[in-house]
Amino acid sequence: MRKILVNISGASACELGFLLLKYLKNKGEIFAIVSKNAQISFKKENLNFISDDFIKDISDEFDLEHVKFLDNENISECVASGSFGIDTTFITPCSVNTLAKIACGISDNLITRSAAVALKERKKLILGVREMPYSSISLEQMMKLSYQGVIIAAPIIASYAKSENLDDMKKFIIGKWLDLANIEHNLYKRWEG
Repeated sequence: MRKILVNISGASACELGFLLLKYLKNKGEIFAIVSKNAQISFKKENLNFISDDFIKDISDEFDLEHVKFLDNENISECVASGSFGIDTTFITPCSVNTLAKIACGISDNLITRSAAVALKERKKLILGVREMPYSSISLEQMMKLSYQGVIIAAPIIASYAKSENLDDMKKFIIGKWLDLANIEHNLYKRWEG
């Protein structure tokens, strides 16, 4: 069974990461790490979401009982080692802070450590870098990582999907991420030429 890790860092649109986790149900053994900044960002963008136990409440909100959540501050968690065998690592969304740390080889928390593991093991690493516009520094960091085999997949929509509402747009983005990981789905209308 394939092992998939979804990291959610403190950028706008953290909801996309939780929706990705939802659509990964029955697609393998699913792990997730949610940074403290991601929790803050999600609460700021969803003002009605008030929680004393964020992970439990987010799990209930998005139907994530199939996900094993890991502590971003615990560098000894299973995904900190290549021997654990994560097949695909997502960071969706990926903040420019997280991007910069990965590009510089900094592994100061479990999210950045898991990215370092994916790089050293030559495993699939997909970054949904969430920023607009990109600075020259961020573009340089993305190029550097792209040369290392990292897939840079910003959350961008396409008109050919014929999205009729915001939910359709979100499904398109998540579907594109799933495509990159070779995970079957039917979340959006594909290009037919």
